[in-house]
Amino acid sequence: MTNHILGLDSFGDITVDTDGTPLHAAQVLRNVVEEATLADKLGVDAITLGEHHRDDFAISSPEIVLAAIAGRTERILLGTGVTVLSSDDPVRVYERFATLDGVSDGRAEIVLGRGSFTESFPLFGYHLHDYDELFSEKLELFAKLREEGAVTWSGKHRSSLTDQHVYPKTEHPGGLPAWIGVGGSPQSVVRSVKIGIPMMLAIIGGDPARFLPFVELYRRAQGELGVEPMPLGVHSPGHVAETDTQARDELWQHFRANRIRIGRERGWPDPTRAEFEHEVDEGSLYVGSPETVAQKMARTIRTLGADRFDLKYANGTMPHEMLMSSIELYGGAVLPRVRELLAD
Repeated sequence: MTNHILGLDSFGDITVDTDGTPLHAAQVLRNVVEEATLADKLGVDAITLGEHHRDDFAISSPEIVLAAIAGRTERILLGTGVTVLSSDDPVRVYERFATLDGVSDGRAEIVLGRGSFTESFPLFGYHLHDYDELFSEKLELFAKLREEGAVTWSGKHRSSLTDQHVYPKTEHPGGLPAWIGVGGSPQSVVRSVKIGIPMMLAIIGGDPARFLPFVELYRRAQGELGVEPMPLGVHSPGHVAETDTQARDELWQHFRANRIRIGRERGWPDPTRAEFEHEVDEGSLYVGSPETVAQKMARTIRTLGADRFDLKYANGTMPHEMLMSSIELYGGAVLPRVRELLAD
C-alpha cells in the first residue's frame, strides 16, 4: 500500500463529566458519534469501535453506533475493533455489516477477534473451553461468506449450510473488507494468512519492535503459501495534547484507574507513574504533543512495515471535552506530520 490508513479507535469507555461524575452510557454513545463526526471532518481515515458487554464500556453493538455515525459523515471508514466473532453468529454478523456497508456507501469494514474479555461467552451461552475452536470454526465460515456466493459448510457449533446465499450482497469486489485482530501468537499470525484476511496487531504494551518476529512470520507465510502481499495494521493506545507534559498529566489518572480495575480482575499489580512514564517513553503509549506522537507513530510504521495505524484515543474515564481536543490535534496536526515523515 502506498497510502497509509491512519485511524482512531474507541471502546466507548464510560467517561466522566467535568466534576468527575460518570456519564450515563447513553450519553457516552452520543458522544462517540460526535467524536467520530469530528474525526471525519478533520480527514481521519477510519473510526473503529470495540465490542464489550460490561459496565465500564458503553458499546455492545458497534454496528448500530457505526450506522448512526454513517448518517453524519461522508468519507471516514466505519469498522470494529473488534467484533467478537466467537460468541456471535457469522451469518448474522455478515448480514449486519453488509447492511452497514450499503447505507454508508461502501465504507464498512470489520476487525474480527476473540476479544480481550470473556463476558460475552456465558452471556450468549458459549463455553470458554471451546474458546479456540469457536473462533476457528466461525472464522472459516465467515471467510466463505465473504466470497458472496452459495455457501456449503458444516461445523460443530452451528447448523450446516447447503448452497445457501446470504443477503444483502455488498458492492465490493471480493466481499466485505475485513481484518483479524491478533495479539501476538504465531498460530494467529499464520491463520490470518491461510484464511486470506489481513492481520491487525494489537500492541498495547512494550516496545513495538518486539513484534517484528510476528511481522516477519506474517510476510514469510505469505511467500510460502503463495499468497499475494497482504496489508498489515497496528492498533495502540495514546493521547494528544498541546505539550508532552500536559498529555501525560491528563492521561495518567484515567489510565491508572482503568488499569487498576482491569488489573485486579486479572491479578496484575497496580500501575505506578514510573511504569506509565516508561511505557510512554519506550513502549506502546503514544502520548504527547502532536510532534511527539507523530514521530513515534511514523517510527512504528517504518519499523514494522505497517500499512495502517489506529490510535485508541479513549482510555478510561477521560472527559468528552478532553477526547474532542485530542481528536482535533490528531486530525489537524498529527496526521499531516506523520504523512510528511513517511514521505521522506
